[in-house]
Amino acid sequence: MKKIFLTFFLTAIFFFQIDNVCQAQKTKAPGTKKVLIQTAMGDILLKLYNETPLHRDNFIKLVNEKYLDSTLFHRVIKAFMIQGGDPDSKHAIAGSMLGNGGPSYTIPAEFRKSLFHKKGALAAAREGDQVNPAKASSGSQFYIVQGKVWKLEELNMFAKQSGKTFSPEQIKAYTTIGGTPHLDDNYTVFGEIISGWEVLDKIAAVACDKNNRPLVDIRMKVTMK
Repeated sequence: MKKIFLTFFLTAIFFFQIDNVCQAQKTKAPGTKKVLIQTAMGDILLKLYNETPLHRDNFIKLVNEKYLDSTLFHRVIKAFMIQGGDPDSKHAIAGSMLGNGGPSYTIPAEFRKSLFHKKGALAAAREGDQVNPAKASSGSQFYIVQGKVWKLEELNMFAKQSGKTFSPEQIKAYTTIGGTPHLDDNYTVFGEIISGWEVLDKIAAVACDKNNRPLVDIRMKVTMK
């Protein structure tokens, strides 16, 4: 009887400890972080993915340090993307070429098959493969995808030519809301738009110079929500 009672007692302790561990893990699990980008053309609310913690935490650090405040969307290409985050853009004179600024560090790539370049995706810019074969991300420059809606036959042809394979989720997104599938597995996607889709489209439609810099500055203020 004592042995049976002892076994039951130890088993109860074991499950109590397991339950405490599970509860602790739930407590420690990060919630979804949200970021608000405010511009004169409207606001864009984004969520950051927990699946890309290095990029998530770096972006939160930049926001909290107000590093991105007063930077411009300095590169805009309709049906492709809008790019910002260059600290050199804060005081740049009209017409100057931008896109080389940032902190002294890069962020290791965090490619995830489930995170791709659908319309509204938030991703990290980077230097080209010839000088950056590891595809490490810029410490501060980012872009938001506009892209285009693909016909299924177009996407299939692109997949055949490029050797890429697309999941059902990717196919659905690219043929309905659109995106830029050729960037997948080349640039880290670390968030997406929650609201402000119309602002993305408005910014993407502005007139630009030969370097794709908007003729009228689009300055941003970025805060955590």
